[in-house]
Amino acid sequence: MDFTNLRQHYDELLSHLKNTGYTESYIRRMRGNIRWILKNEEGNSWDSYVDIYYDRVSRSESYDYKRNQRVSFGAIQRFDVSGEYPDRITKPCLIKKGAYHQLIPEFKRLIDSYTETDKLRDLKGHTITGNASRAANFLLAMQTKGRHNLSEITEDDVMSFFLDDKGKLSKCSSYKKQIAAVFKTEIGRDEEARRRILAYLPTIRPKRKNIQYLTPDETDELHKLLDGDNHVLSLRNRAITALLYFTGIRACDIAGMQLSAIDWGKDEIRLPQQKTGAPLILPLTAAIGNAIYDYITKERPDSADTHLFLSELYPHPPITASSLWTISAKIYMSAKLRQSENDRRGTHLFRFNVATSFLGNGIPRPVISQTLGHTDPLSLDAYLHADIVHLKECALSIEAFPVSEEVFRI
Repeated sequence: MDFTNLRQHYDELLSHLKNTGYTESYIRRMRGNIRWILKNEEGNSWDSYVDIYYDRVSRSESYDYKRNQRVSFGAIQRFDVSGEYPDRITKPCLIKKGAYHQLIPEFKRLIDSYTETDKLRDLKGHTITGNASRAANFLLAMQTKGRHNLSEITEDDVMSFFLDDKGKLSKCSSYKKQIAAVFKTEIGRDEEARRRILAYLPTIRPKRKNIQYLTPDETDELHKLLDGDNHVLSLRNRAITALLYFTGIRACDIAGMQLSAIDWGKDEIRLPQQKTGAPLILPLTAAIGNAIYDYITKERPDSADTHLFLSELYPHPPITASSLWTISAKIYMSAKLRQSENDRRGTHLFRFNVATSFLGNGIPRPVISQTLGHTDPLSLDAYLHADIVHLKECALSIEAFPVSEEVFRI
């Protein structure tokens, strides 16, 4: 690195700090860091101010000291590279937020290699980002323990990441799977160390919370919203209700649906799924088709936008996946359902209802997976927990275990 500009002009920086009212301790820290840089520039292999910062704080364990030094070196970098003075408004950013940006080059290389490899496998961006973020958190924890390459990481190091201060698991099974996904990908480099770390990852049983689902009475009330001349809902929200109720389609797919997705000639809905990218073909039944047709011909704003569903407010942009929650809340309110504080009111309840209804009626699993757009057949397992019809068949009799009458008294 070339520090000619800093050497020639740092007095101007210090004068600016004094004239604009910065504290003497801040100015003293800036002066000391600049002199330290210029004194140690020879014989160092610094490639950036981040390298300089880490070299400067390498012997300290104080969080406050490191935080103050990040601010100081960020301001020096801004002045040296861009010629900008501190202004109390722009916060100098030496290290970007997130665990990845705090990793040493050795660990960053592992994350970068995983990211590029999984892009070639056509994994969805949010999946790659999620896995990389979890692995970066793990590697940063190892780095904090003083481990600077994979071969130095011990089983105790790995277990300490997954356990709290009381020795209990503090991470879920999906967290562990995301970390494992990164260490499984880059075969051929540090392979022995990565396989050893994979073996150290603890076995964590997946936990499933009790999931709220639509009861038969609730589905009857929702069905009434779609019957006859019921005008409680707008035509747009009525069409969305029909799609949710009869197909269980994802909110992101409704938001992304184009006018061209409706094949009126073949009575089909065809669209690429936002989550998986895989094509989805659904039947355009009369109930769904009529609701969409009424919306397009009677209520949809006159717009050149090709999205099927538009906002009801000017300038009528396409609806977003997040706005579907608000729309679904209106649907439940119109049906006078789920108005208690802890009641779920999202679109996923409709998806759950389609899956459990199909399961309860004996529809083959491949057909259900195809309807819901699952690329992994195991994705359907989560819905089995609400398949009350078949769960009752698994119930065991307690006749052999006498229970006192008081237990059943209200």
